[in-house]
Amino acid sequence: MSSTASGKSGTWRNWGGNVTVRPAREVTPASVDELAAAVRQAAEDGLKVKAVGSGHSFTAIAATDGVSIRPQLLTGIRNIDRKAMTVTVEAGTPLKRLNIALAREGLSLTNMGDIMEQTVSGATSTGTHGTGRESASLAAQITALELVTADGSVLTCSEKENPEVFAAARVGLGALGIVTAITFAVEPVFLLAAREEPMPLDRVLAEFDQLRAENEHFEFYWFPHTDNTNTKRNNRSAGPPQPVGQLAGWFEDEFLSNGVFHAAQLVGRAMPGAVPAIARISSTALSARAYTDIPYKVFTSPRRVPFVEMEYAVPREALVDTLRELKAMVDRSGLRINFPVEVRTAPADDIALSTASARDSAYVAVHMFRGTPYQAYFTAAERIFTAHEGRPHWGKVHTRDADYFAEVYPRFGEFTALRDRLDPNRLFQNDYLRRVLGQ
Repeated sequence: MSSTASGKSGTWRNWGGNVTVRPAREVTPASVDELAAAVRQAAEDGLKVKAVGSGHSFTAIAATDGVSIRPQLLTGIRNIDRKAMTVTVEAGTPLKRLNIALAREGLSLTNMGDIMEQTVSGATSTGTHGTGRESASLAAQITALELVTADGSVLTCSEKENPEVFAAARVGLGALGIVTAITFAVEPVFLLAAREEPMPLDRVLAEFDQLRAENEHFEFYWFPHTDNTNTKRNNRSAGPPQPVGQLAGWFEDEFLSNGVFHAAQLVGRAMPGAVPAIARISSTALSARAYTDIPYKVFTSPRRVPFVEMEYAVPREALVDTLRELKAMVDRSGLRINFPVEVRTAPADDIALSTASARDSAYVAVHMFRGTPYQAYFTAAERIFTAHEGRPHWGKVHTRDADYFAEVYPRFGEFTALRDRLDPNRLFQNDYLRRVLGQ
């Protein structure tokens, strides 16, 4: 997904196109030993080190002017343990490849996000999640991980082995070391019945608690400048499978959600005044539909329209107020927002810097088409999110710093103390980590 110039010190650019960096050197290790050697060499040369996945973060979390580690040779499944129902996978494996490989083995992750271009380590290290009543985050499905630390040693962490590292490194931001392998809990592949249908925003907000409680996975998209939403519920099904037909799938997912939507974004960028009218048409274009398929074909969808995104996790009970405030702000602001707002939920988990750490959460994600000025909208949205003690997604645009995070994460100090122990010389430091974790 990221465009990478060739050569020893090419320019690296993220998918969103808003982060560009020139590392001093790039290393593509073919084994954990080679990666550990590259880490030791960087320390000797006085260079910082960052691993970079597929560049799907909108923050500069993976940026470095030192040594950039590319994981594309560290891919594939290492081990499947059918007794324990776990799969161990190399850190550079894209989620897409993992999902397809697991399905071939008759297995699946319990939950996942809606994009599968990211590497497993990039996705988990930034706290990527889907939506769910009982499960949401990818990191919460990790049962063990392997980490190369600043001195080049390889640590295995789980609830039994190095448990204090395990408690933090599942969402480690690349600050504790470089993840080289991840063990996920898996289950026998199952079917999900999806139901997508339009619903007025007021009704969704009035019934939000019920919709969340009655469905294993509930999410909705609200279209700014309208009172319309598109809701999606996914629930386990005994079958039979009823996949989206090829023609219908192409029409809804490619033509409407990517093709026409992309055209609408281009028009909106050129003529902001047309955005409310476009939003009214867009929000009614997708009709209700139902289909049943294996999980990754239901949870994930192609995203071909480039955008920039901010997403915050607010306490679940604050969701309705947050959304009403967001709508009121858009209505009175004169802003022209051509991208729907995505709302998902997650149960509390036990990971130090997970956005759902120790609290049931709702996620509100705001997007803007790439190349459209987004600062005014994101600044106004962020003001609303932070008033509710929101926690930003580590891989998406935000302006928060360590002082703020110390307030909204009860275990922030535990994470930074562990970092002091594992990386005292800040080998894995960069500007972004300096801001969000402090010195």
